[in-house]
Amino acid sequence: MCAEPMRPVPPVRRRGRSRIDLRRLGHAALRGPAPRHPLPDAIEHVAKVHRAHHPGADLDPLRRAYLLAESSHRGQTRKSGEPYITHPLAVTLILAELGAETTTLTASLLHDTVEDTDVTLEQVGEEFGAEVRYLVDGVTKLEKVDYGAAAEPETFRKMLVATGNDVRVMSVKLADRLHNMRTLGVMRPEKQARIARVTRDVLIPLAERLGVHALKTELEDLVFAVLHPEAYERTRRLVRERTARPGPLEATAERVRAVLREAGIAAEVHVRPRHLVSVHRVRLGRGELTGADFGRLLVLVAEDADCYAVLGELHTCFTPVVSEFKDFIAAPKFNLYQSLHTAVAARQDGEVTEVLVRTHRMHRVAEAGVVALGNPYTADGGQEGAEAPDGERADPTRPGWLSRLLAWQRDTPDPDTFWASLREELAEDREITVCEAGGATVVLPAGASCVDAAYALHGGGAHSCIGARVNGRLVSLASVLRDGDTLQLLMASQDGAAGPSPEWLECARTPAARIAISGWLAAHPAAAVRETARSRPAGPADPDAAGPPHGTRGGGPAGGCRVTLLAEAFGRPRLLAELTEAIAQQGAAVVSARVEPPHEQRVRHTYTLRLAGPAALPALVRAMRKVPGVYDVSRLGGPAEGAPRAARALPRGSAPGAGAVPADGSARPPQEPAGGRGTGRESPAPARKPG
Repeated sequence: MCAEPMRPVPPVRRRGRSRIDLRRLGHAALRGPAPRHPLPDAIEHVAKVHRAHHPGADLDPLRRAYLLAESSHRGQTRKSGEPYITHPLAVTLILAELGAETTTLTASLLHDTVEDTDVTLEQVGEEFGAEVRYLVDGVTKLEKVDYGAAAEPETFRKMLVATGNDVRVMSVKLADRLHNMRTLGVMRPEKQARIARVTRDVLIPLAERLGVHALKTELEDLVFAVLHPEAYERTRRLVRERTARPGPLEATAERVRAVLREAGIAAEVHVRPRHLVSVHRVRLGRGELTGADFGRLLVLVAEDADCYAVLGELHTCFTPVVSEFKDFIAAPKFNLYQSLHTAVAARQDGEVTEVLVRTHRMHRVAEAGVVALGNPYTADGGQEGAEAPDGERADPTRPGWLSRLLAWQRDTPDPDTFWASLREELAEDREITVCEAGGATVVLPAGASCVDAAYALHGGGAHSCIGARVNGRLVSLASVLRDGDTLQLLMASQDGAAGPSPEWLECARTPAARIAISGWLAAHPAAAVRETARSRPAGPADPDAAGPPHGTRGGGPAGGCRVTLLAEAFGRPRLLAELTEAIAQQGAAVVSARVEPPHEQRVRHTYTLRLAGPAALPALVRAMRKVPGVYDVSRLGGPAEGAPRAARALPRGSAPGAGAVPADGSARPPQEPAGGRGTGRESPAPARKPG
């Protein structure tokens, strides 16, 4: 198919022979050795783009992959009538432009061969190696003949599991979906809408999490055109009209260039137009658009320190909008994104302009995300680099959302439940990190509660959780956690009788927690009914049975009795924490708790508790009285459920007797504060609204 390579003949000095053309040999030396096999014309452009990112790349795998793909797909056409090989070529070009390494491009050329031709995975592995085989297998769809309606969710499950081992699987899938969305117009409207919805709910969030901004923004615009055609056309018309006349962004960019030149800061300043969905969102949020709303300024510098130098000049020479400043360099987003965000107003006209400041490396990662990391199995992202230290991969996305997703999907065999949970999980666009008191950390989606943290940290062991302290304060298990919170979970003894309340489902945000709670409730229907009755708010006629509307406690002892105790003490730091620990160590379940404001350095804590039985009450009271600062513990209300009247008397020297109510009448039935989060004065401030 190709000629053998031409090798220069070694010069031999012989009389009667013509002299050697040294100029020709010099040019040949500069060009390097002739390739063994010339590249097919069809992949010349891909090769040129690829070499711009990887100058020393070996292109022979691409040549062989193209020849196999072209011969395998020969005779096949797309819906548009084009030869099918144009699709894998387009997918490969998308990835090459993002800077993907050779193995990824080889797999993208072959990504449909196993699915649509007679080529087998074994052949791919024999010819191109185990990595390419793994990537091709990861993006190969499951057959509808075998899986029926479950084929799509199960295909995505398979793809996500494969992504857990190699993020390049999802890189190929995202590029594949982008080209399919670009050419979606040849399909029936109902199929266009179905594909666009899956792209919106699953693929775009995955592109966001993997940091592939260049693919995400184009996918958003393509979905926008299919699902909201009228709004899309209106936005496109606005952008076209604005582009036709001079805007303020270029003038501001020139002023910024002048400021940075004068300060001696080497920087590139670009006007970065917003994509259509971004313009649409700004219009919905701000109403009337100004010229500066159609784009932002992008400042690129060499080093991290230069970013802050640029920021200082901008805030000195322009009027900064303080509320718009965000530092994603010191605190990168979970998807690798780093940049400084600010907004400044020009002092001449007051027009506010948004500015992004980042290094060239940050910009490359911001656009390409994990694709810019190269091969996750090597230390340097190269194709043939050494193993990373200790066998760890260089992929920083694995420990967070992906690990969490992979953990709960194993417990979700039903494809419909998996599909719904996946879409819900991906709908969360922020993450928080919570530190357990013992030193462990857990990453959760924004809006997660103590219940979510309990199951993330302890799995099925969270069934026995009876309460929590956040930043040292006793809170409801329904309390929403914030980034950086310190959490201590209070656990009942592992007696096998503890279990969650159905109300926990109302405050569980993560699929892992909901799946575990639902599984326990399904396996213990009788206990679930009991817990529902216990946690239901009681009427005025039964004050002792009052419980929180969302159930601060799931399953204490299965049988037993309920009692309300008043602990009186001198106020001091950590009193509430130590009282709660004493209660937990006695195996009592906290149904509700309330702390009154201190008066004359004295505080009153009221607990409604469920005990294993009346016999446990004296030991519990003794344990609470041993807490330093506590000078009395007494029971409020009538006899505990199921307890004989003799259990009411709890003498302690000359202290008020059991059931005694102070003369001021301040002892009241325990009530949880409004909102069901926290316990009176010591509850934390409301959780910040997710940004």
